[in-house]
Amino acid sequence: MALLPVDEALDRMLDGVRALGSEEVAIAAAGGRVLASALSAQRTQPPFDAAAMDGYAVRAADVAALPARLRLIGVSAAGKRHAGSLGPGETVRIFTGAPMPKGADAILIQENAEADGDVIEAREGVEPGRHIRRAGLDFEQGDVLLDAGRVLDPAALSLAGAAGYGRLPVVRRPRIAIIATGDELVPPGTEPGPDQIVASNNLSVAALARADGAEIVDLGIVGDDRAAIAGAIQAALGEAADIIVTLGGASVGEHDLVREVLVGEGMELAFWKIAMRPGKPLMFGRLGGARVLGFPGNPVSTFVCAHLFLRPLIARFSGRTYLPELRSAILAQPMKANDHRQDYVRASVISGQDGLMASHFDVQDSSMLSTLAAANALIIREPGAPASAAGDRCRVLMLR
Repeated sequence: MALLPVDEALDRMLDGVRALGSEEVAIAAAGGRVLASALSAQRTQPPFDAAAMDGYAVRAADVAALPARLRLIGVSAAGKRHAGSLGPGETVRIFTGAPMPKGADAILIQENAEADGDVIEAREGVEPGRHIRRAGLDFEQGDVLLDAGRVLDPAALSLAGAAGYGRLPVVRRPRIAIIATGDELVPPGTEPGPDQIVASNNLSVAALARADGAEIVDLGIVGDDRAAIAGAIQAALGEAADIIVTLGGASVGEHDLVREVLVGEGMELAFWKIAMRPGKPLMFGRLGGARVLGFPGNPVSTFVCAHLFLRPLIARFSGRTYLPELRSAILAQPMKANDHRQDYVRASVISGQDGLMASHFDVQDSSMLSTLAAANALIIREPGAPASAAGDRCRVLMLR
């Protein structure tokens, strides 16, 4: 049976996935979240006519003819306005952001004034409205400021706070349950037995998912035992997981039990095995209300599959558009012709005189974490791609 192409697998995986329901969170905790509904201003900004410069609040007519001498009658500071009104020949010392006193219609900046006790001499005239921020200059109460679907970046958060919000309606974070499988695995910090290794795939998957805004439920390691795997799957459903990620056990060996157990628990298998390297045994299905991603056990395979499939799925559930950082680069070394699978080749990409330069690692074994940590990109080799020479262009997926 022909293997499923990567793009088709991703399309099928995302089909029917919608943003999750909404929840309300404190604005200080809303950074990076997605607005679930539009925000209208609850107040006007600025709420009053305010000084845009330090200086003196004046009536422009009083300084139209120079020299002009004004009597200082008070101070207006941010957070503490001058309570009285400005009459003819009077001025109020004012600071940036302070409310304009009644009767004043301009700011004489302090560089154009000279103080002698309570007498202020204007060196230049000013036009009415000069250096004043009018009430509502930024927005007025009722204005729609942010649309539903907006990612709450720093500027959007600041705007929401200024508009009067202490809590915001946001799309719920997808909840991801991670199950590592294999008799050979022990947790990090544990001394492995003579035939065991330290589990690490759950660390990379959890870190990627958290960085994309997901909530993580790590269900630990289960051995190659049908009952133990079934118990972990039921625990994931009990945690109301939106996505269940299994690590290992997705291939065809006698100890690869995950697919069999998932189907036995009621999973509708959408597809299994992708025309890609690494990550061919990737599995996807639906179990109850959860999407299930079955990743291979090799750490590089898991990492690549998480970038290609888990991150877009998280984004879709979160109400965001996932945009992988795809760039064009120049090959530093030749590459052999590719076979029928889409290849993701670990590489180091640096900026060169003619643009980005990609150097792939000689050994691409999918168990090697050292080259994965050293790589900052994956060179994407399309199925059936011919041999490439050094200097040819290639497409790279940036990892960091």
